Amino acid sequence: MTESAQRQHMVYAYAVLRPTPEAARAVAVLRGVADEQVGLVETGDLAAAVGPVPAEEFEEGALKAGLEELPRLEALARGHHGVVAGLAPLGAVLPLRLATVYRDEDRVRQVLQERRDQFLPLLERLAGHVEWGVKVYTDPTDPTDPTDPTDPTGSLASDAAVPAGATGGAMGGEEALSPGRAYLAARRRRRRGAEEAWQTAARTAARIAEEAGCLAVGRVAHQPQRGELAQMPGGGTAGGGKPGGENIANDAYLVSADRAEEFRSRVLAAAEGQPGVRVEVTGPWAPYSFALPPEPAARPEPV
Repeated sequence: MTESAQRQHMVYAYAVLRPTPEAARAVAVLRGVADEQVGLVETGDLAAAVGPVPAEEFEEGALKAGLEELPRLEALARGHHGVVAGLAPLGAVLPLRLATVYRDEDRVRQVLQERRDQFLPLLERLAGHVEWGVKVYTDPTDPTDPTDPTDPTGSLASDAAVPAGATGGAMGGEEALSPGRAYLAARRRRRRGAEEAWQTAARTAARIAEEAGCLAVGRVAHQPQRGELAQMPGGGTAGGGKPGGENIANDAYLVSADRAEEFRSRVLAAAEGQPGVRVEVTGPWAPYSFALPPEPAARPEPV
């Protein structure tokens, strides 16, 4: 790449893999985050799948600003994952973190050489394995929930009040709950219901972790998702219900590729029959959660 081209482009790195003829054929049909042709940068027994991207869009300041815009972030994630997914059938791929950008290809080669003793054992470990994601939620649509979330006044909490005729005479009116007390009673019932749902989901998550551990060779417990991320539906689902609820567990499992479907089936089976719980199983993916994070310096560098 000429000096003029280096000023116009940076190098986006997608994954680390072995430099094989199969890898060369795989990248030849892949387009990256900037619709660029993906290629290999090789050094000895390691290679990186990379692509040239416009420096004006991927230098540190512009990239940081772009990642704060949801449409831009989603487009970048789709492009990044598309390349990694295209390489995953090769059997051993180390996906790099989203937006790993280098100054030039020489810097990519330098990183491969510096971290060779880390990358090679990981490639050996991950060969023939895939990642499955398992998320456990409380299910706000559980039909056994005695509260009605659409009734903010608590007027449906009739069992919290004493019917006027239950005690006879004028005393019935005095013992009935006032609207304010009925509202507080309904809130307490909803709070108890939420606590019970959380405890049920936590027990289900523990049962799933035990079942998944019989098949997986590795597990990473990610932080539970909050906000919009927790509302996004995934793959296979147990427990029925619609997206929503509190995310109790958000785990990734490393599973041998030849036991992938068995893993999915057994996890979903472990979640069946649990009221107030929703479980999502997604995958199989390239092992994002089990690859080393890029070095701290592997960020957009000045051109």
